[in-house]
Amino acid sequence: MISRRTLLKAGAAAAFLPPVTLARPDTGVTAYGFPLPAVTLTGGPFAANTGRTHAYLKFLNMDRLLHTFRLNAGLSSSATPCGGWESPTTELRGHSTGHVLTALAQAYSSTGDTAFKTQGDYLVAQLALCQRPNGYLSAYPESFIDRVETGQQVWAPYYTLHKIVQGLLDQHQLTGNAQALQILLRKAAWVQARNSRLTHAQRQQMLRVEFGGIGETLFNLYQLTEDPVHLFTAQYFDHDQVLDPLANNVDALAGFHANTQIPKAIAAIRGFHATGDTRYRDIAVNFWNFVVRQHSYAIGGNSNGEYFQAPNRIASELSDNTCECCNSYNMLKLTRQLFFTDPGRSDPGRAGELMDFYEKALFNHLLGAQNPNSTHGHHCYYVPLRAGGIKTYSNDYDNFTCCHGTGMETNTKLADSIYFTDNNLILYVNMYVPSTLTWPNRGITIKQETTFPETSTSRLTVTGSGGFDMRLRIPSWTTGAQVRVNGTATGTPAPGTYLSIDRTWTSGDVVEISLPMALALEPTPDNPSVRAVKHGPIVLAGQFGTGNLSALPTLDPATLTPTGTALEYTAGSVLLRPFYKTHGQRYSVYWNVTGSTPREARYLFDEASGTTAVDATGNGWNGTLVGGVTRTAGRSGTAVLLNGVNMYVNLPTGILAGATAFTVATWIRLDTAATWARIFDFGAGSGAYLFLTPRTSAGTMRYAITTGGSAAEQRIEAPALATGAWAHVAVTHTGNLGVLYVNGAEVARNNALTVRPSGINTTQNWIGRSQYATDPYLTAAVDNFRIHSRALSAAEVSQLHANSQ
Repeated sequence: MISRRTLLKAGAAAAFLPPVTLARPDTGVTAYGFPLPAVTLTGGPFAANTGRTHAYLKFLNMDRLLHTFRLNAGLSSSATPCGGWESPTTELRGHSTGHVLTALAQAYSSTGDTAFKTQGDYLVAQLALCQRPNGYLSAYPESFIDRVETGQQVWAPYYTLHKIVQGLLDQHQLTGNAQALQILLRKAAWVQARNSRLTHAQRQQMLRVEFGGIGETLFNLYQLTEDPVHLFTAQYFDHDQVLDPLANNVDALAGFHANTQIPKAIAAIRGFHATGDTRYRDIAVNFWNFVVRQHSYAIGGNSNGEYFQAPNRIASELSDNTCECCNSYNMLKLTRQLFFTDPGRSDPGRAGELMDFYEKALFNHLLGAQNPNSTHGHHCYYVPLRAGGIKTYSNDYDNFTCCHGTGMETNTKLADSIYFTDNNLILYVNMYVPSTLTWPNRGITIKQETTFPETSTSRLTVTGSGGFDMRLRIPSWTTGAQVRVNGTATGTPAPGTYLSIDRTWTSGDVVEISLPMALALEPTPDNPSVRAVKHGPIVLAGQFGTGNLSALPTLDPATLTPTGTALEYTAGSVLLRPFYKTHGQRYSVYWNVTGSTPREARYLFDEASGTTAVDATGNGWNGTLVGGVTRTAGRSGTAVLLNGVNMYVNLPTGILAGATAFTVATWIRLDTAATWARIFDFGAGSGAYLFLTPRTSAGTMRYAITTGGSAAEQRIEAPALATGAWAHVAVTHTGNLGVLYVNGAEVARNNALTVRPSGINTTQNWIGRSQYATDPYLTAAVDNFRIHSRALSAAEVSQLHANSQ
């Protein structure tokens, strides 16, 4: 954690390193968030959400929150008790006070409004009176800790303690409250004393009960003080049952309570930042990859009934209890930390993946989890995704679920990830949100004007001068993005990357960004016919009023018609509008989609184990590794290694069915140039197929397509592919024109191809195997194999090659 106040006072050379009051700065970090006072929301739905939460914080009676703390400390209280999860008989009582401490600290830090500091100071001072001589501080008796240590039934006592200690730390770091740190240090000593007397086995048994992110806070406290006792105590909360599989890149999350596990991954990445232990980093990275790629819904949320289900189960896990909001709150915390660690991601093909997910979960899940009709920003617990679901919300004093608490935190720090920096030389623009950045110690202001997502453009105006590299996130969902600096087109914006504009900026410079959005249908991995409708990154929900639904509604994509209002469509008599704007009525996010399934697929081959080749587009065209295929180092991440004997990749039936045009592109390292081996071969046997071979008996590379066997092949011939080096190869075919590319450049074409891919029943689709049984298998490494149901342009093929160099 970085003290915002100290950061603002720090010198330019260290503006975004931890301040001198932090004894131990982060290890392995190359990007940093701006302090909360540096970024101001200037309008739009995020500013509106923040305003409602600020109003609620000012409304809350602190004495009502303190009631059970005072009673537990033997002090008198005449306040009216709170209800819900804060009632005097609820075992989780007291957790909301921790959330309020954090929310007040963030609200004061971002606005400077002393009303928030006054409330926070009062809470801290009163909690100090409730702290026992041994350091224990809670709204429930210490016997609850006895129960968790001895395996008796109890509702997550360390979870509640985490909220309080984190709230105290935030009060100290964001508002400068010294008393909060003293309370925290005494409480941390109590945690150390309780846990140091237990054996490792006893602690591991205790850790089966939800304990929140107390390990994260203790790692942060270690960095603040460099007292090794806090490091040892933090590591007491390393839960072997969960962390060991993650360290080995194994997804064993099914059946585990989701929001119990996410804070363990956050603690792990903070452990890496505190110690440099790469095992912690690998745990956090693997966890994020598993959850985002295999356990998340279209809105970015995860879990059904609060639990992780089997990987890639989405269509079969739609209920009223999906997507607990705390989960996304914590996943966004983890995403920020991973961005700080690796802002470009080690895999260049996934450079923008972290912030693409951040945008997805923030706009579709958490933005829409607050009730805009409540002046106090009442919040969802679950966000139902069954057909006919409806959002329900918290209230002022008789709810206080965990998500009511994290909702207060989320909506007092919505500006914290719009912009990041390295150390004053790079500016990352991650989110397109109306806001103003006042760059500390640079004398530079960036004003962002946008109505995104209702429009697809944003305008950045620079005030002040100086050299820096502005890096704009070009989301993976856009095509045809354009960026102009002072009216002149700049760079080649590639989806899923950051566009770098490194120059000396002058006051008044304007950057205009255009990110065209398209309608898309995101399939579920377990049933490609079940899909969510999206416009750009924004999930659209069918509006069904008061009418409940007993099954998924049916959608014919051909009926989707724009209404003329931004982000709204009709499908027959049903209106679809942004899910984040859907309140007060029943809806459906997922549909049974009729008609053809898009033929788009991408295989990164980055799975650590198993025989599944996951389709990274999410379209559900997962492949299967056959014959004991192994993996090797690829162009990025890993590649499949085919042995030329019996190994190949089997792709789904019908992957090009009905296609009138297509592109197939891949990286290949040809190890042996066996005549007639196949890079790919799609067809229905030796009578009808389309293939690419790296070497024919005539010594050429050949693309061929036929519906009448080898004698009727129509071909493109090019120089044979060399062995021993990675090469990017691509074939495009549309109408009568076929083009072969190697390393981004055209090498041959044929404009007399009269056979269409739509005329071939592609029931046998292979990478590395031929339709002819006597042809050899491929001996090569293959990486980043992709299929498009259109012919990419020469510029797009060149960009594919360049982006994965």
